[in-house]
Amino acid sequence: QVQLVESGGGLVQVGGSLRLSCAASGRTFSSYLMGWFRQSPGKEREFVAAIRWSLGSTYYADSVKGRFIISRDNAKNTLYLQMNNLEPEDTAVYYCAAGRRGVREGYEHWGQGTQVTVSS
Repeated sequence: QVQLVESGGGLVQVGGSLRLSCAASGRTFSSYLMGWFRQSPGKEREFVAAIRWSLGSTYYADSVKGRFIISRDNAKNTLYLQMNNLEPEDTAVYYCAAGRRGVREGYEHWGQGTQVTVSS
């Protein structure tokens, strides 16, 4: 059974940084896309970033390009999202996901989410 467990969320000031982690277990993810999504109150869940586990190819939403970095550690089976220069608009619950279809949709497995709050 696939399990994705996020951690690393918290409260940070504008301009600060946070690193989210997602511990993945239950299968081999070499053929998977691993993604980060976020959802803030009253808004739909939106794509943030994704990485192909085997190749390391990365994809970003325009809103985070240049500020966020997605990466993975094969040995630890862990996905990361380094978030820099955070803005109030980045406040949301961040979800880790795993899938084998599109970069921005069709993910099969989801974590429970971790809250990120950026204060001004």
